Amino acid sequence: MYKIIYSKNSVKDLRKIDKTIAQRIIKKVFFFSKQKDISKFSKPLKGFGNNRYRFRIGDYRVIFKVNSTGEVRILMILNIKHRKEIYNFSN
Repeated sequence: MYKIIYSKNSVKDLRKIDKTIAQRIIKKVFFFSKQKDISKFSKPLKGFGNNRYRFRIGDYRVIFKVNSTGEVRILMILNIKHRKEIYNFSN
């Protein structure tokens, strides 16, 4: 189980998306956070720094990183954008 933290950028991204799609994304991220092994649902990103991954939720991509400190696992949501836009950012 992971604790979900949304970055300021990801909250801004969610506000720009249609509400029904945003709710779907939030529900899926919550579902993923309850899984023991989220690597089954995500892919690592190349060229975006260490420890960055993405979830595919329909036409949208959720960019995140995972931190583990002892028993606490944190799922940090960095960006949420349409698949045509997501890979053009540089965080």
